[in-house]
Amino acid sequence: MPEKSDRRGFLSGKLVKQNIQAAGEKLADAIVDAGEGSAASPSGGDTVRLTQRTMACDFSVIMNPGPMDRVMMASDALDSVKELEDQLTVYSPESEVSRINASAAAEPVTVEDSLFELIRRSQELSESTYGAFDLTAGPLIALWRRCRDASRIPTDSEIANCLKIVGMNHVALSSTDMSISFDTPGVEINFGAIGKGYALDRSAERLRDHGLDAFLLHGGHSSILALGSHAGLEGWPVGIGNPLFTDKRLGTIVLKNQAMSTSGSNIQYFRHQGKRYGHILDPRHGCPVDGVLSVTAIANDATTADALSTAFYVMGVDAATEFCGQHPDVGAILVPQPRQDRRVRPIIIGVPAEQLFWDSEQILNDESS
Repeated sequence: MPEKSDRRGFLSGKLVKQNIQAAGEKLADAIVDAGEGSAASPSGGDTVRLTQRTMACDFSVIMNPGPMDRVMMASDALDSVKELEDQLTVYSPESEVSRINASAAAEPVTVEDSLFELIRRSQELSESTYGAFDLTAGPLIALWRRCRDASRIPTDSEIANCLKIVGMNHVALSSTDMSISFDTPGVEINFGAIGKGYALDRSAERLRDHGLDAFLLHGGHSSILALGSHAGLEGWPVGIGNPLFTDKRLGTIVLKNQAMSTSGSNIQYFRHQGKRYGHILDPRHGCPVDGVLSVTAIANDATTADALSTAFYVMGVDAATEFCGQHPDVGAILVPQPRQDRRVRPIIIGVPAEQLFWDSEQILNDESS
């Protein structure tokens, strides 16, 4: 069976049932293949998957085999992602977010209830991460992108000018009329660091409304939400990628009614005068962050996990550890640059050991160091 089944083909009947139910179907590195893990590592079983290209990446609904009407349920869940893309995108002047960005500095803009709650939640996450997560970092991202295309890095004055309009302190919400306003022209919001997770949570709501209680949702190979059980396990086995060798898996985590999101600059980066600059910026200082290869955040919902994977990457090990200590429902796996050989030593924070299964050949531990 092909690795990705076309959604339109499902709904038009072009794919027959035996092409839908495939033992150990591979979902990028998301769900672990049946038979691929070691004796100690859990593996996946038969799945039914529906995929749609949305938000510039593939979104998938993965379910245990069952009645064929689940295909339509999955289709409905994926439709919700497209609806959210139309609302959240900054690339269409007709979207609700573009309307906010165009007008909120001049007057308060009333927004849809769920979007208001997402912005409110983003404010909370920004405050709790000391500004490491920030919806308003778009001008900084655009500045670094322009400079990268021009084969240069931004000047200090260019960064300083951007920082004048970056920060959630410029955003005000009014619960009285569900409105948002900006305190200065040029401020804008962008949901690039939280939108996929939010879309997974909203899709999960659709599936639960249909009565489904066991499924895995996947957005862009980096954001995953798993509910219920799979293949006799208490959760869903999900691969943890190796940031040094993207075709390899460091290990497996069994997600138990949890979400996870991974951020890293191992793929998106550029070099200038011999120095490497990643694409993840610290919105508090305006410069790219360096220090770890990747960060995976685990939380009870995908919105939180998506935001925290970026925030933890910016914050670093000590601050991420402090955050997880204050929020026992949040965990993290940070992979620093290796110091000796090509094996890595993951830093695990708040993730129970019984959920994790590592490939000993790729992991450097105290016994092998």
